[in-house]
Amino acid sequence: MNSPRNVFFVFLILSQAFSLQFARAQEVQEHQFLVKVGDMAPDFEARLTDGTLFKLSENRGKVVMLQFTASWCGVCREEMPHIQKLIWESLRNKDFVVIGVDYKEDKLKSKQFASDMKISYPLAIDSIGEIFHRFAQKGAGVTRNVIIDKNGKIIFLTRLFKMDEFLDMKDLIFKAVHD
Repeated sequence: MNSPRNVFFVFLILSQAFSLQFARAQEVQEHQFLVKVGDMAPDFEARLTDGTLFKLSENRGKVVMLQFTASWCGVCREEMPHIQKLIWESLRNKDFVVIGVDYKEDKLKSKQFASDMKISYPLAIDSIGEIFHRFAQKGAGVTRNVIIDKNGKIIFLTRLFKMDEFLDMKDLIFKAVHD
């Protein structure tokens, strides 16, 4: 039962599990997040471009996608049409909210950005980066998403735009909305 071969396979499996856990922790650090999967999302209030006030904690019972973005960010511009088409248009009438958090831009710039990108999901104005810096370190890049479950816990984090990771995130969002 405890042959050297069985012990080797158990060791191999445990090593792989540890490596994956370490890689994920390392990825969070490399991406300069201040939060991690499993954390409660830091609460915040933000004014949307239409003038309404969004408060994260008032959206419990909904899955929330925070998409940190900026008009000058090429990768953000690449990702936004996919968010609009593959996620927002399918889930907008469900227990789901996408909030684009426009980093260090004013209301006029944010409105123009939404118009240029032809997105209908709301943009929050984060003119001094206060919201962004609750989730990511100062100096971190903006192309990132934070997915929050119906209870306020972070369930997925992304940095930059990679289609395979985006599709994994989309699948997780759909599952969380329908649970």
